[in-house]
Amino acid sequence: MKTAKPLSWTRREFARLLGAGLLFAPRWGWSATTPESPILLRNTAPACGLDFVLRNDAAGRKYQVETLPGGLAVIDFDNDGWPDLYCTNGAALPSLKKTGPQFYNRLYRNNRDGTFTDVTEKAGVQGQGYDMGAAVGDFDNDGLEDIYVVGVHGNTLYRNNGNGTFTDITQKAGVGGTDARGNKLWAVAAAWLDYDNDGKLDLLVSNYCDWSPGTDPVCGGLNGASRTYCHPDMYRAEPLLLYHNNGDGTFTEISREAGLKDVLGKGMGIAVADFDGDGRLDAFIANDNDRNLLLHNRGGGKIEEIGMMAGVAYNGDGRQISGMGADFADFDGDGLPDIVMTGLRNETYELFRNRGDGSFEDASASSGLLPLSRPWSGWSCGFVDLDNDGWLDLFVASGGLEDNEPQPNRIFRNQKGRFTDVSEAAGADFAIARLHRGAAFADFNRDGRIDVAVTSLHQPIELWTNQSSPRNWLQLKLTGTRSNRSAIGARVICRGSRTQTRFVANSVGYASSSDLTVHFGLADDRKVTLEIHWPSGVLQMLDDVPSNQRLSIEEPSRP
Repeated sequence: MKTAKPLSWTRREFARLLGAGLLFAPRWGWSATTPESPILLRNTAPACGLDFVLRNDAAGRKYQVETLPGGLAVIDFDNDGWPDLYCTNGAALPSLKKTGPQFYNRLYRNNRDGTFTDVTEKAGVQGQGYDMGAAVGDFDNDGLEDIYVVGVHGNTLYRNNGNGTFTDITQKAGVGGTDARGNKLWAVAAAWLDYDNDGKLDLLVSNYCDWSPGTDPVCGGLNGASRTYCHPDMYRAEPLLLYHNNGDGTFTEISREAGLKDVLGKGMGIAVADFDGDGRLDAFIANDNDRNLLLHNRGGGKIEEIGMMAGVAYNGDGRQISGMGADFADFDGDGLPDIVMTGLRNETYELFRNRGDGSFEDASASSGLLPLSRPWSGWSCGFVDLDNDGWLDLFVASGGLEDNEPQPNRIFRNQKGRFTDVSEAAGADFAIARLHRGAAFADFNRDGRIDVAVTSLHQPIELWTNQSSPRNWLQLKLTGTRSNRSAIGARVICRGSRTQTRFVANSVGYASSSDLTVHFGLADDRKVTLEIHWPSGVLQMLDDVPSNQRLSIEEPSRP
């Protein structure tokens, strides 16, 4: 039996209630003042060896690519059980080439003592072009996590050699990022997912605008003082790319064959989950001033775009917004994955609640997110339980487009399906205002609390170490055998004093990839029962699992 959902309003109904003074009646439990936050974060990057600076080579010309870099990825590249960090970077303009170390992508090894070491050049992953984001997954099922980097007019697949180095196998693998006609595309994000459940990770790439430096229009004015970045409407949309894993180190681009040949967009963040419970992974893509896409996996190698039918193509007003980051997770605790996407200041973020019938409803107002998000320009985001109370909070990397629009990051605490902005009480240094972009989530120091790494244009990386009051927790590292080895797509149900549902997925936020470890905040629960639905169809049960531990779980060889 499904849990009853709270009342929801359209945005027009929300405006009517607000004008009548009825919206903030005491029964909703909202307050005009921010309560004392149980979520405390501290930026430890300056002292731990993380010295990455995101550079876009902006020099006043206002090339369209300048505002969009910043994705980063969590990867355990040395397989020691501790999350390492990979940061993508820009390049020189207009050449789109990395002309020096200041533009290198950077790989940092976690030293397991609160510090990191830059191992980029030894690993051979510094990149070549103007990069945007990264996706992490074990595409060849060898037990080692690989990196796929996406960017402007060229993507790169790095295969993990298992000795601290990577090999660029892009050309052999056939995943360079060109369309069926050989056109070079501008990719922003990518997601590993086994769309056909054959035990091998396939690859979905979100492409943005048809752009080149030589034809980039000048907007706002001819002199530097009045020049602005062009609106996305000035550019043509681009197609998606879906690569099928052939199992021999190569991929075949099958977007047309899968049913996506006519699907165009200005794609940004990708989030994946099985939203309709049919055992097949689906994907949501946030689009920048274009309709959002919901890719419904029908099975048999076919995918249907159903954003309009499902009610997620536009916001609650029926409008498109500057969609940036996205996540696909169960925020209200009913076992169904919901969708959140960020937009720019005054657009408000969008929260789509899963109805359980193949459609979604606008929950931005009823959850409290609509008024809370209005002042903020959101980029990367993630549903993550920062206070270990069993409810997924929302972290947003915030910052405007222009240098004069820096903003502090935001934390919206989830209180049984309703959000409160607790950012002001999250720590003395959390108010720092920057042009934040990418965000990736992991328990970097393995203390049972989720931390956040955030990039920002022209500024050093931030590592927000979680120092909230300790509560019980459980972390699961799943390894597939019949399923893909990364276990992407597995559904885990945790039953304690309340029931929580998570999907194994790491394509979260904007152009970023988070830890594949499944994290449950357990509040006061000391034992739970786990139910793992593997992508292969195998069901695994574990009873009386003690809290406050990290478990490695391998998929059973038999159902």
